[in-house]
Amino acid sequence: MTRVQGAVTNVDAVSGGNGAGDAVSLWRLYVLRALYVIIAVGQGSIQVPAFLHHAHWTQTSAVAHSFLLALALLSIVGIRYPLGMLPLLVYELLWKMIWLCGIALPLWAANQVDADTRESFFEIAPIIILFPLLPWGYIFSNYLKKPGDRWR
Repeated sequence: MTRVQGAVTNVDAVSGGNGAGDAVSLWRLYVLRALYVIIAVGQGSIQVPAFLHHAHWTQTSAVAHSFLLALALLSIVGIRYPLGMLPLLVYELLWKMIWLCGIALPLWAANQVDADTRESFFEIAPIIILFPLLPWGYIFSNYLKKPGDRWR
């Protein structure tokens, strides 16, 4: 009986616990975990040494590095809880798409792309790989359709 209860618990965790048709397949959970690992290792390998051995940072630079280190640390949590940390990946996707559409695209259209923008573009543009990898059905049913938390 314990084995059966454990299996039910695992199915609930993968389906969001509501038994709805928003189940996330096991392979997609592993893909999400891989994305969290990539972010944690990629940003962590850059930001931890930057924090340990940084020169004087401007306020904007210090804020950006702090944000990116927090992203790397929270991505470690996402390895264990890939669905619970989905808002982190959605946030990552949103801010990068906003930058691509609101900053890079207008500069490109005006033929005013400088070296810094070009470099940033090639660092930010790979975010498009997230579109087919994110479990959009789960995101819509658990973050948009589901009733919000009570206010009182």
